[in-house]
Amino acid sequence: MDDSSAAGKPSDLAERVRSLMPQLTAELSDLVAIPSVSEVGYPEPTRPELLRAHEMITGLLRDAGCQTITDLELPGTAPIIIAEIDAPPGAPTVLLYSHYDVVPAGDESLWATPPFEPTLRDGALYGRGAGDTKSNIVALVGALRAWDGRPPVGVKVVIEGQEEVGGGALTAYPPDEPGLFDADAMIIADMGSVRPGVPTLTVALRGMADVTIEARTLASAKHSGQYGGAAPDALLALIRALSTLHDENGDVAVEGLRREEWAGGGTSDEEFRALAEVAEEQPLIGTGSLGSRVWSGPAITVTGIDAPPVDGALNAVQPHARARLNVRVHPEQDAGEAQAAVVRHLESVMPFGVTIQVTAGATGNGFAANTSSAAYEAAALAWSAAWEAETVTAGSGGSIPLVSALSLAVPRADIMLGGSTDGFANIHGPNERVLLDELEKTTLAIADFLADSPSRPTGAIDERGTGGRITSAGSRGDDPAPPRLHRASRQQGSAPGDSLPCAVPRRDTAFPGLLHAGRERDVRDLQAAAGRGRGDRDSGLRASGGDAPSRAGRRG
Repeated sequence: MDDSSAAGKPSDLAERVRSLMPQLTAELSDLVAIPSVSEVGYPEPTRPELLRAHEMITGLLRDAGCQTITDLELPGTAPIIIAEIDAPPGAPTVLLYSHYDVVPAGDESLWATPPFEPTLRDGALYGRGAGDTKSNIVALVGALRAWDGRPPVGVKVVIEGQEEVGGGALTAYPPDEPGLFDADAMIIADMGSVRPGVPTLTVALRGMADVTIEARTLASAKHSGQYGGAAPDALLALIRALSTLHDENGDVAVEGLRREEWAGGGTSDEEFRALAEVAEEQPLIGTGSLGSRVWSGPAITVTGIDAPPVDGALNAVQPHARARLNVRVHPEQDAGEAQAAVVRHLESVMPFGVTIQVTAGATGNGFAANTSSAAYEAAALAWSAAWEAETVTAGSGGSIPLVSALSLAVPRADIMLGGSTDGFANIHGPNERVLLDELEKTTLAIADFLADSPSRPTGAIDERGTGGRITSAGSRGDDPAPPRLHRASRQQGSAPGDSLPCAVPRRDTAFPGLLHAGRERDVRDLQAAAGRGRGDRDSGLRASGGDAPSRAGRRG
């Protein structure tokens, strides 16, 4: 190993990453070829392919220099990979997160090429999971390789296998064992650029809550000619109740749901229309900026409804109707509080005097980043350097409940969300792809961030519970020098890893009055979302040795 290049010359990181791209591309292709589709509860039929992806990633991390690799095993949950590189004396620790499961391919006739036969075309790799989010796993591996497995900071890697179906028991686990996830900064590699070529850090995730609404009015269906007009129609009552959730403009009309103007960047209306495939003659709904509608405000969507199909419909008054609602919540509003507001609203409606039964479902809190920290500035500079463009901030209407749990478990850690996906990658749809240029830039940005992650403040070490913490693999000799802090006075014309002018102005938050994500959360909500209670956890950390361990009979 060339010690000077690994420790003393971070300015050559761009060339080092570029030289790794053929290997990273081949490894990504091999990983995408594994149909690691997850299902709730980690059922037996899903295990062979999930474990195949797990074993491949374990090997990649070992090759990238991780000294300790361990499985975190939780009930009904695919094994979570926990890998670690010890921190040099006095250096901070960065946690790197991603996931190895994917969603199903869907209608394969809509794919130009088979979803699990990765195809290189026009500078992109196509295949299910290429964008969401196996390319981000490969970017993490590449960032560690760029430092020859000896970054100037400590590294913890957490890669799960059930993110696409809610995360299983992991979603509620971090607050129970905060020591296992303790770090100074975290990179959640499950996001990407708003559009290709635009470095993007996601600073807000909306929370979510499910609600079921039901009307039951008659013992059975009745002839509409004999009874229609007087007999209470459950379907009409349900539709009337649902119509009160929005005003005439399409804005959510439920009192108690928080909405604020979005102060960050993001997708334009035209891009949003194209990405959502809105029919040409149809308007977008709601008023105000796009960001305040999809990132910093609520949304209520009817995701399912029980009603007779048009084909074969009978002329009858309906005795029963039911609908499922998905509520998206302002990143800083408690999801349980928002859910309760929707329940109150629907219970108070009484359409035509009909009583509506409302049932609260699962919830997951959102997340809002602290964008005024040294770690955020370091990340913004690293992203700007890799893309050679100003970093923008964006929100996400989607939810990653684990991020909320991590912020609760380690409230002092700064959490950054980014990655190799871009807004046109068509994740979860046919012909999903990742641009290799975005993969290279993401790898470089993460490697650069590892060079300049802010050091742990004196006295900030938190010796909280260590149950389940990975045992150290021992100290390294010839450790690189402690990392430098990013500073706005950097010299112009430098390469990634060197001093750069601050391309991103300091900003406290995309929301007025932000408190850092360490604010108190309701752990019980997280546990309910994961479908478990405190008393039913029977988990353990198990070392992953050099050979793939036998797994027969060792998972429930």
